[in-house]
Amino acid sequence: MRVHVVSDVHGNATDLARAGNGADALICLGDLVLFLDYADHSRGIFPDLFGVENADRIVELRTARRFEEARAFGRSLWAGLDRDAAILGAVRKQYSELFAAFPTPTYATYGNVDVPALWPEYARPGTTVLDGERIELDGLVFGFVGGGLRSPMRTPFEISDEEYAAKVEALGEVDVLCSHIPPEVPELTYDTVARRFERGSVALLDAIRRTRPRYSLFGHVHQPLARRMRIGATECVNVGHFAATGRPWALEW
Repeated sequence: MRVHVVSDVHGNATDLARAGNGADALICLGDLVLFLDYADHSRGIFPDLFGVENADRIVELRTARRFEEARAFGRSLWAGLDRDAAILGAVRKQYSELFAAFPTPTYATYGNVDVPALWPEYARPGTTVLDGERIELDGLVFGFVGGGLRSPMRTPFEISDEEYAAKVEALGEVDVLCSHIPPEVPELTYDTVARRFERGSVALLDAIRRTRPRYSLFGHVHQPLARRMRIGATECVNVGHFAATGRPWALEW
């Protein structure tokens, strides 16, 4: 059995359409939407609406952790515009293209920049959406936990630590723990380009130590200090490089 795993697609529909080639199934760990590309400020919903110079400025402020200034700057740009309608329309356009690119079968969960309420409209037959749920593939049990934790970034799908922990607990023991965000380990949560720690989950880390899955697979942090490390018996792998590389991570057994 061979499964390809991707995360942080961020608008890369071209490579997503090929991501399942040679595999029996595709797993996607979220963040389909591209709002703003920190590596290329010309890409995403934000620069499409406000231009590259304004994208440069907001990235500068966020990277410097000047979040209140970044929010104030954003409010000034949105003044007089219907923010919700503009973003929703852009997200719908991206989802239409991205969900059409999913191969069959695909097993997917949400990222923190995704809009879960829209997924039922775009998920086609052959795409199974899972959150706080588990499946069995050729003898291995895969558990899925979607979304992110609350942060100064205030992205669309952030939930409380308690709600997130309840989803992790609902999985029980699994062979492969699939989540959008990483367990709370400094080497796995620090982004070397954005120059900040992203939110990782203590509940995921506790589950790894307690239930000892074979693998913990996640994304969210695009340029981590460590892309791979072991926690006890568990191999932890960051697969969140798909937008930049177009290459899935392969799991075979």
